[in-house]
Amino acid sequence: MTNEWCGWREATERALYGPDDGFYTRPGGPGPAGHFRTSVHVSPLYAGAVATLLCRVDTALGRPDELALVDVGAGRGELLTGVLAALPDEVAARLRPCAVERAARPPGLDPRIEWRGELPAPGSVTGLLFANEWLDNVPVDVVETDADGVARRVLVRADGTERLGEPVDGADAEWLGRWWAPSGAGDAAAGPAPDADAAKGAAQDAGATRGPAPDADALRAPAPVPGLRAEIGRPRDEAWAQAVRTLRAGLAVTADYAHERGDRPLFGTLTGFRDGREVAPVPDGSCDITAHVALDACAGPSARRLTQRAALRALGVDGRRPPLALAVTDPSGYVRALSGAGAAAELTDPAGLGGFGWLLEPVGEACAGLLRAVDAG
Repeated sequence: MTNEWCGWREATERALYGPDDGFYTRPGGPGPAGHFRTSVHVSPLYAGAVATLLCRVDTALGRPDELALVDVGAGRGELLTGVLAALPDEVAARLRPCAVERAARPPGLDPRIEWRGELPAPGSVTGLLFANEWLDNVPVDVVETDADGVARRVLVRADGTERLGEPVDGADAEWLGRWWAPSGAGDAAAGPAPDADAAKGAAQDAGATRGPAPDADALRAPAPVPGLRAEIGRPRDEAWAQAVRTLRAGLAVTADYAHERGDRPLFGTLTGFRDGREVAPVPDGSCDITAHVALDACAGPSARRLTQRAALRALGVDGRRPPLALAVTDPSGYVRALSGAGAAAELTDPAGLGGFGWLLEPVGEACAGLLRAVDAG
């Protein structure tokens, strides 16, 4: 690590993924489960739900001879391991499970799981691509409005010290102008939002332009609002578009902390985690660095967004308590059902994990609408 000034995107890349001392990539590290719980770690019900979704994809695709499950940001392979255990034998026999993870392959992992450090080639996958809490760790730059209301790039050192840099311009300014509009102040700080026709026709592919790029004056608030912060999600849009392009046919799903354009947090969401606790985000490799995802910006033209609560309920995860009569007829079964209901309730809690955003993007018509049965949260 160096202590030179740079943007948060560069600093986070080094801190999380440096080859020798990155938080996720250093040899012998515990992986994400050593520092925080994701839905995967809460209960096997989550892997079971992904297995159910994979079976729906398999049926929609006509049960191909080879069915892929690509887990992007696979951690230590916990999700793939759980899905393999939950699948019917007939489906598991045709499955090609693939983990995409920049850390080294963990010892003892099921030999059926392919381990790779980058996404498969475009158009090479038929099946389900699933990314659980991946995009929030794709590094992004941070901006803050100065005393005149101008959005400037935040520079940081490895010790976490910050200062404001140059005004944002180019593609990043364009992204802010389209997607950064926190309620009550963001429109002023980020410039005018595009009209409905421009938004409807915007290109969603990686690197595509989204309306005219605002100049420096367009990022200046009529009434200056200093101190507003935002994360520039453009690298995540591009990363997600690249992930979707790996599919020849099937469904791409990402699940993450998320917010919508009209409800962006006024002061950003950048934070750190270490040993199960939220900490200050210091880019020295000592902690996870994460920020919520603008899933609405990532979404392609055929994508749908659901809450995790709605998605998991559509896949059979139900947090309702079992009937008390079961305690009389089958006490041990009642205890198991009660435990499962508790885990399901945690996964679908709208104030917690259930409030996560799911983005579902089908490639080809066969896998469109696989979770259409339940849209209400």
